[in-house]
Amino acid sequence: MNVTDPISDMLIRIKNAGKASNKVVRIPGSKQKISLAKILKDDGYIEEFNFVEDSKQGEIEIKMKYDDDGDCIIREMKRISKPGLRKYVNKDKIPTVLNGYGIAILSTSKGIVTDRDAKKLGVGGEVLCYIW
Repeated sequence: MNVTDPISDMLIRIKNAGKASNKVVRIPGSKQKISLAKILKDDGYIEEFNFVEDSKQGEIEIKMKYDDDGDCIIREMKRISKPGLRKYVNKDKIPTVLNGYGIAILSTSKGIVTDRDAKKLGVGGEVLCYIW
């Protein structure tokens, strides 16, 4: 499978797993995707993730998180910056998602961080996605 935008592929796989009520989703691994999975775990959007070695690039195994009614905690994931159209913001223009109920994930000079962390660090960067 030739994926031109691995971040979009990851977001779509997670979104589809949530809609199908899957307990676990596996995604081809990369350092950037591991950073995204760590943010999702730290912010309570997923239960857990593990990196599984294989003969290629490895896989990230994500354990999905659901509320008491069986609905996925992640309501929506939206890719903002795309390979054909990158979206950058400076430190003064970092977006807030749903008045703070969601998160924006940015790729900055300090690594991949949430909108809150980017504001604390005083850095801007490429807006990868919104999650709520």
